[in-house]
Amino acid sequence: MDIFSAAVMLFLIMDPLGNLPIFASILRHIDPKKRRRVLIRELIFALLIMLAFLYAGEAILSFLNLRSESVSIAGGIILFLIAIRMIFPQPGGVVGLAAGEEPFIVPMAIPLMAGPSILAALILLAHTDSTRMGDWTIALVSAWGASAVILMFYKLFTRMLGEKGLTAVERLMGMVLVMISVQMFLDGVSNYMRAVGSITS
Repeated sequence: MDIFSAAVMLFLIMDPLGNLPIFASILRHIDPKKRRRVLIRELIFALLIMLAFLYAGEAILSFLNLRSESVSIAGGIILFLIAIRMIFPQPGGVVGLAAGEEPFIVPMAIPLMAGPSILAALILLAHTDSTRMGDWTIALVSAWGASAVILMFYKLFTRMLGEKGLTAVERLMGMVLVMISVQMFLDGVSNYMRAVGSITS
């Protein structure tokens, strides 16, 4: 996977357009003068958390003694389930609505931006090729930057696309993510079969 493919995958998993209505509902309860500051703070928290998982991912997998094939298969299944919920939304959205006053890390940084699926994907990237951490960092920061821009101008995007437009874009992202997840699953199964074949032969 190259930098662009990894960035696109991470951007789709972050699903900023799908999170727009949820972010808007949370920020609605905050003083208008504080909204931008709170949003920037939560976005930075999310980036720091994702970077921590990216660089600690290899150590986590080594500690748990997991093979890359199992991580790829599990990651594909997780992404597939997330994508299905994007295509067929349920009450509460992909990660569930959260009420509250001024958020601090939860729920905007975690789980809306840095949710379980994106953290699992980062661990998978780190384990796939730990010698390309610079590439994965660029991909993560690029995906986060694009998502941050969309969320910073949430009012503009909401007015431009409308509720139906946001739903259509989210479902389109879900379709793309389904294809990525299936490919990830098939790659894991293929690599596992080759590994087993080489051992038996």
